[in-house]
Amino acid sequence: MIKACLFDLDGTLLPMDTMAFAKVYLNALASKVKHLISPQKLIKAIWQATEAVIRNDEEDLTNEQVFEREFIHLTGIRREEIWPYFDDFYAHEFPALSKYTQMSPLSRKVVETAILNGYKVVVATNPVFPEMAILERLRWAKIDDLPFEWITVYENSHFCKPNPRYYLSVAEKIGVHPEECVMIGNDMQEDMVASTVGMKTFFLTDYRIDLGKPVYPVDEEGSLQDLLAALENRTGPFKNE
Repeated sequence: MIKACLFDLDGTLLPMDTMAFAKVYLNALASKVKHLISPQKLIKAIWQATEAVIRNDEEDLTNEQVFEREFIHLTGIRREEIWPYFDDFYAHEFPALSKYTQMSPLSRKVVETAILNGYKVVVATNPVFPEMAILERLRWAKIDDLPFEWITVYENSHFCKPNPRYYLSVAEKIGVHPEECVMIGNDMQEDMVASTVGMKTFFLTDYRIDLGKPVYPVDEEGSLQDLLAALENRTGPFKNE
């Protein structure tokens, strides 16, 4: 019996071209701290530190701690020198980047329907961003006021997609078995890997990302409208067993 719905954010509940957005976002962040580090070096360090977070398999460290350790090692800049500028960026400049995303009223309807059906609902976005940035993107999607069971951010998470331990940790956090979850997302490699720990999956095709390999089994695929219909009618992975 399904007890929880895990929703990806970027390209799922918040329609966007993820790579195009990342480029704009990193350029804006680099401009904020160009007096401390050249934009080119900053962007390279962020990508490398993020890759270290994604590779990390140490459960005693949060993603934030891994990112900080790697970023400081790569740049030689102390946290107290640059983090206040990062925080100020997310508080004041980051909100303006909403224009590079879209808002679909279907996103709110989908989440509300899942909650109405009695499911625990998680924002299972890849936790490589700080909480400030993820909560801001929830505002862009007009779903920030909904009662989510859990939101994965880099301060409260120890693993990232596509590590299967990320999905196991989310299920453990909300008190359900992986087999009682449906993972909903638009990325074959990052989201559908949830099937390897026993979760059911819904592959969203509106902004699908598929690098070709590996390929994971999908219980159902379709648009956001198709997802809403499946939730409303309790069909596909949401069918009562």
